Amino acid sequence: MKKKLVSMILCAAMAVSMVTGCGAEKSAAVPEAQGQQAAEGVSGENSKYEEFLTVDVFDSQANYQGIQSGWFAKIVKDKFNMELNIIAPNVAGGGDTLFQTRSAAGNLGDLIFTSADRGRLQDLVTAGLVMDMTDLIKGEENLERYRDAIEYSNKELVEEEGIYMIPSEVTTLSPTTPMEGTDCNSGVYLRWDLYEELGCPELNTVEDMLDVLKEMQELCPESDSGKKTYAFSLFKDWDDNAMKQGAWLPSLYGYRFMGDAVYSADDSLPPQSLVDENSVYVRNLKLFFTANQMGLMDPESTTQNYDTLYSKYKDGAVLFSPWPWLGQAAYNVTEHVEEGKGFMAIPVADTQIYSWGCYAKGNPANSAMIGSKAQDPQRMADFIDWLYSPEGIGNSAGHSVTLSGPEGLTWEMKDGAPVLTEFGKECLVDGDAQMPEEYGGGSWKDGKSQLGIKAISSAEINPETNHPYDYTLWDSYTELNSNELIEDWQKHYGVKTAVEYYKDHGQVLVAPGCSYSEPAEDSEIATIRTQINSTVVEYSWKAVFARDEAEFDEYIRQMQETVYGLGYERILEIDMQKVADQKEERQKVLQ
Repeated sequence: MKKKLVSMILCAAMAVSMVTGCGAEKSAAVPEAQGQQAAEGVSGENSKYEEFLTVDVFDSQANYQGIQSGWFAKIVKDKFNMELNIIAPNVAGGGDTLFQTRSAAGNLGDLIFTSADRGRLQDLVTAGLVMDMTDLIKGEENLERYRDAIEYSNKELVEEEGIYMIPSEVTTLSPTTPMEGTDCNSGVYLRWDLYEELGCPELNTVEDMLDVLKEMQELCPESDSGKKTYAFSLFKDWDDNAMKQGAWLPSLYGYRFMGDAVYSADDSLPPQSLVDENSVYVRNLKLFFTANQMGLMDPESTTQNYDTLYSKYKDGAVLFSPWPWLGQAAYNVTEHVEEGKGFMAIPVADTQIYSWGCYAKGNPANSAMIGSKAQDPQRMADFIDWLYSPEGIGNSAGHSVTLSGPEGLTWEMKDGAPVLTEFGKECLVDGDAQMPEEYGGGSWKDGKSQLGIKAISSAEINPETNHPYDYTLWDSYTELNSNELIEDWQKHYGVKTAVEYYKDHGQVLVAPGCSYSEPAEDSEIATIRTQINSTVVEYSWKAVFARDEAEFDEYIRQMQETVYGLGYERILEIDMQKVADQKEERQKVLQ
């Protein structure tokens, strides 16, 4: 059996926030009839399940531990007569310790949301920790829609016949359909008000923005609170095989990392070694180094964490953002956009931004499973099926953009199209609101699903509305969310969104969505890889903050010499083979 397994890097952090503004203190009036009708739709449906259950949910993606509460908990209670007790490794110290402890005890949980790649699913099946769902999901209409992806993933990932997992991010769309909605995952995001004041100078390469950022810093030398402004501000929290923010420039030119191999989105360019002096990664380090020499780099970058960085963006102390969900989420609040201030995408002529295509066969990096000792396995299967239904997706999607909430409360159909209600505007545009008592009370934000499972692709179309699940792609939302800042940007570039601009100018490089995942590695290789990773990270930071160009070059040389002494050639050969295997898998889904 082929075991071509891939790990998809999910920024976890890729906790993407597209809402602006602060939490609302008052709640928009919910029409009485509308509220009663919607509430009736989620109540009194538990007669099928007589016994109330507390369901243990082992969830590798969750950032919350304990009993799910609020409006989502009420929906689950009303529909399935159960509550969710979420067990989250991310909260319990991170790493695999909790997974290993519960596995050794013979019971991960009733429901399991975790990675199925790198040999993990096979290990779970061999250890008898997960259940064959073949008979349980017969007749489950929502999962049936994605039958091909489910069967394919299980055949690829486990030797035994059966259905042991349901992959996430399933789709009915082509593998070359981009997932992005209004913005790509990476880009050049600058303070539009300052950039426009400079006359919107054209950028031919990313290096061109350094002089522009220097002028912007001179225009705005202090933040809202009077702190010195910088173009760039970094943090170390997410570093793994390399400096995480060193992956930003590669993504603008269509590259991603596979360990220490750097590959292009559509395999049109030969893969690179991460540490090669001509690699796009080292080019990114050189850009950061140059920025530091120009006084554009925040000197606290080496010591601050993400929370501190985010607070600086909120204060207007940083003028460049590598991701839309950082600068825009933090700074583009109502107060600023009404003043014409905010981060917007700035095109760079020679870039082709890496875009993820829809996973034609699903993404095994986060999958749904039923524990072998689960209470009421059929109820668990019914619940998973509901998570993949239009109603379940709208109320539980592990991607904040697609979580539109209960129909009739936060959104409704008008003239054949979905639109946000007044209450929905408070929740999804302003950021928060108090939920009506018939929906469980509490705040919208606190009551959202904590499961973190992204059942469908971001670009998927809701078959019941014939519109995207992602409410930010609704015409009604575009009109609602418009402001002077956005309108000014749209007028300048002649498009409505950044993605539209990039597509029109051929600046998106789509990686065909496939289910390939990296194979498991033995302890010897894992140890070597860990040593190499820490070396790359250490010397990358040293190079960025080098005294001069000669010292920068010396740090790059020392990094190369050290990793090769640790066995880098062996690791690179393994990673290059993974890239080749992934390419083969991509070609299969395109046939």
